[in-house]
Amino acid sequence: MKAVILVIAAILLSSCSTLFTGNSMQQDVDQATAIIERFEAIPEKGIPASVMKAARGVAILNVTKAGFIGSARGGSGVVVARTEKGWSAPSAIGTGGLGVGFQAGVEITEFVIVLNTPAAVDAFAKQGNVTLGGNLSVAAGPIGRSAEGSVGLQAAMYTYSISQGLFAGVSLEGTGLATRDDTNAAYYGRSVTAGEILSGKVAPPAGARNLLKVLSKY
Repeated sequence: MKAVILVIAAILLSSCSTLFTGNSMQQDVDQATAIIERFEAIPEKGIPASVMKAARGVAILNVTKAGFIGSARGGSGVVVARTEKGWSAPSAIGTGGLGVGFQAGVEITEFVIVLNTPAAVDAFAKQGNVTLGGNLSVAAGPIGRSAEGSVGLQAAMYTYSISQGLFAGVSLEGTGLATRDDTNAAYYGRSVTAGEILSGKVAPPAGARNLLKVLSKY
């Protein structure tokens, strides 16, 4: 039975990975813009402006989780960092994983991960692979306008999500996020590192203009 569960989970993981490998960087950038706008549309339950204004960086991604007996998760998105000249160009990131358990259905979750410290940004810029809740603490972020006056730094990263579908209570604790180097190379037309992008050494392309405009208010 365990072997069957693992096989099913592997198939689901492969399906999710295939789905998100096909995402172009521009799709992820446009999707990130829409996700931030959707969070802004629910100020009573969204990210406090003070949290965004204090952020050293932001990772934005869309994750699909599907399962029947086993479960698989795959997603893609971008991360940007605050520099001396404003927000950096976006760097491509992705995630994938599998689990076992009696679960059924499909869930699409949009995540915003607020990077509160320089170390959190460095993890994306230098390591290539980041495990949330590993060396850097991660916590559900304060929510809504009512939290504005009482927001204090509680973790290196805050997570926020908007979910649809049959699953509930999805957490990114222990999730691995990886830099998509090939996607970055295709988007920028040359080989670039996440560190070069997030430090501001790579000029943002025209396709990132809307995302940076949305973030520029913070």
